[in-house]
Amino acid sequence: MQTINFKTNSKTSTYLRMKITTPILFLASLFFFQACQNKETPTTETPVKRPNILIAISDDQSYPYTSIYGDKTTQTPAFDKIANEGILFHNAFVASPGCAPSRASIFTGRYPWQNRNAGTHSSEFPSDLIIFTDLLNREGYKVGYTGKGWGPGSWEKGGRDKNPAGDYYQDTTHTYDEYYPEKKYSKKISSKNYAKNFEHFLSQKKEGESFCFWFGAHEPHRRFEEGIGLKRGKKPEDVNVPPFLPDAPEIRSDILDYSVHIEWFDLHLSRIIQKLEEIGELDNTIIIVTSDNGMAFPRAKATCFEYGAHVPMAIRWGNQIKNPGRVNEDLISSTDIFPTIVEATGIQPPDTINLSGKSLLNIFESESEGIVDQERKAVYFARERHSSSRYNNAGYPQRAMRTKDFLFIRNFHPERYPAGSPQQIFDNGVTSKLHGEPDPKTGEYIGAYTDIDACPSKDFLIANRENPEVAHFFHLTVDLWPEEMLFDIRTDPGCLTNLANNPEYKGIKANLRNQLDNYLIETKDPRMVGDNPEVWEGYKRYAHIRQFVKPDWAKEAN
Repeated sequence: MQTINFKTNSKTSTYLRMKITTPILFLASLFFFQACQNKETPTTETPVKRPNILIAISDDQSYPYTSIYGDKTTQTPAFDKIANEGILFHNAFVASPGCAPSRASIFTGRYPWQNRNAGTHSSEFPSDLIIFTDLLNREGYKVGYTGKGWGPGSWEKGGRDKNPAGDYYQDTTHTYDEYYPEKKYSKKISSKNYAKNFEHFLSQKKEGESFCFWFGAHEPHRRFEEGIGLKRGKKPEDVNVPPFLPDAPEIRSDILDYSVHIEWFDLHLSRIIQKLEEIGELDNTIIIVTSDNGMAFPRAKATCFEYGAHVPMAIRWGNQIKNPGRVNEDLISSTDIFPTIVEATGIQPPDTINLSGKSLLNIFESESEGIVDQERKAVYFARERHSSSRYNNAGYPQRAMRTKDFLFIRNFHPERYPAGSPQQIFDNGVTSKLHGEPDPKTGEYIGAYTDIDACPSKDFLIANRENPEVAHFFHLTVDLWPEEMLFDIRTDPGCLTNLANNPEYKGIKANLRNQLDNYLIETKDPRMVGDNPEVWEGYKRYAHIRQFVKPDWAKEAN
């Protein structure tokens, strides 16, 4: 923990150590002390300015899609700079594979099942949840954000007077080709000029005032400009297709489009870093770069598989990080951001809060690579409702535990379709065909599996579901999943082979199941303790609610 020491001069220190035994001695000492205080003798140390905080968070980016991780399709010089001058984390995980609950856990330092309404999607953010931005603000920090803060959902209905990310800086926009027009970034990028909005935030900061800024890019969230990767000269042969997707030109092109949007986030991060350098605040700023959940592709985002929860992370903090350029292999959770910030800034959180995360400062202070903190045995993540994708707005509750070698997932309602219902009832009362039907204008398949964001990769899976080379991937994604799933990440990072019923892994599964259950009970997950395990189903959704055909499981419940 960073400490701030205020030392007096030697004569004053001598006075403070004296034992006062008589009134005369006391008066004489007091006179001498005052005389010393009136001298302009320099102190041996000057107060250390509290560190600034910059959290740069992309929207829907899986590990390993940055150039420093070795991805050939994505060039991320700003992320790479932070890693080279700080620490690159190889095992960082979010607390939820969906944006609103994931972001809530960053703010609270607690897992989604501990955050009530904020632990699901498009609901409320209760005002009594303790968040690090409020603590910083009360300690005199200027707090603001640009782009996407906490959301989607209603912080107003939760009783808050502003987004948990702070004051809103969104006024500056740009045109499509304002930056590097010859490179032609995607027309689907946000019009918000994130870097300029950061400058506006700084212009309103008082002299010497510490700050906390949340740069929440809308990229690489869907939708993408289809084919922009190829237009930018990216090469399909450079794409590393995830194991859970078929290797087809349509898939490769979609990933190239995705990489363009990551690069837009990185471009603005680079400009923000440059501004910090210009004002002399770079080395006194803790810069945390990460994402809120995995890529918006089938079997990634909104699932507890590896590509849904495993995200990039790099952190820089001047000379406070020893041996910069290190690669770290510890299991890191996004819940660790809260305790890291409060320890680094010296702010004491209320005694009533039980943080689930653990500060990273011991990793900062170590000079070692690889595994540093031997106590980091596992991370946890969870999913409840994501999009409106099932009858009666039902979710797909999951709890997951990731160790160094294994991923164990528990599905609490295996009777429900994990990617959403295969067919939808439209507003005009018409029921879509099974597996949806292509839109006559766009060719996209609509009305099916809406927990997967609309995208060319999803359309390709549905359209080619009877193709022997594609059918396996389609069914892996949309068919019912069993109650328990176990994957050996060392050999199966794509989470293709469920080992839960493999006799050779019986002991490992039992051990992981017990650890997960015990942790959920210890942290008071309503799915495991209390009288209302379905509490999330009753939280209001502040977004469009779709209508679906009533399934058998709903009929049986009645």
